[in-house]
Amino acid sequence: MAGAEITQIAVQGIPLDENSSFLRGPALAPAHIRAALAAGAMNWCTETGLDLATLEGSGWSDTGDMNLTEVSGLQAILQIERGTADLLAKNYRVLSLGGDHSVTYPILKAYAKKYPQVTILHFDAHPDLYHDFEGNPFSHASPFARIMEEKLAARLVQVGIRTMNPHQREQVERFGVVVIEMRDFKADLPIFSQISGPVYLSLDLDALDPAFAPGVSHYEPGGLSTRDILRVIQALAAPVIGADIVEFNPTRDQSGVTAMVAAKFYKEFIGQMLQSR
Repeated sequence: MAGAEITQIAVQGIPLDENSSFLRGPALAPAHIRAALAAGAMNWCTETGLDLATLEGSGWSDTGDMNLTEVSGLQAILQIERGTADLLAKNYRVLSLGGDHSVTYPILKAYAKKYPQVTILHFDAHPDLYHDFEGNPFSHASPFARIMEEKLAARLVQVGIRTMNPHQREQVERFGVVVIEMRDFKADLPIFSQISGPVYLSLDLDALDPAFAPGVSHYEPGGLSTRDILRVIQALAAPVIGADIVEFNPTRDQSGVTAMVAAKFYKEFIGQMLQSR
């Protein structure tokens, strides 16, 4: 930590799952992640040695959940963008707790205004590049199509993909996406240490094999381990200026293990954002 620049982190909950295509439930996730953190089963130290308990209020703070109960559709998208923009205007870096993956699009709309050259490092079983999934342009299967169409990121790197269909392969070519499919994944691939910043992390928990995260709507066996993702983010040389954790569905998490995995990433993502390199 010697010589590291400490910056303020804001954690916001985004309880939105109306754009889910299979099951509802991710709107419940922020509360369950916070409960796992507060349960006493884990401490607040990151693997790099930061004690987040001592930094709460001075290094990071939880701003609570957005009130999305009275809005939906485009209104919800606009409210998420505005809420995120308000935090960025106060020079916060933002960790967002979804919600389904549709929330990443309005978050990046806000981020692009401050960080026009951001690289997105996206962990997922699915590319989420559908042009228009089931008639919904804001579907959780389409956020990265919207992001790349609007040039909200300079680069998109996707990791853990194992459901690529022909349409999405065409979208990959169209937008110049870098895809590391699960069959080709190694945690020590040179690309991870070579990514230039600033970096935004987007973690769909179904990137993980269901053995590590059963509490998701879309099971896709053959995925990443928790340690795989930690090794990748810990290898980053570029500053992490924002992140989201999405697609946790507590209604399918009978053991509570997925809540704990999400809580682990909560801590480690804050740790990465607190340490500017």
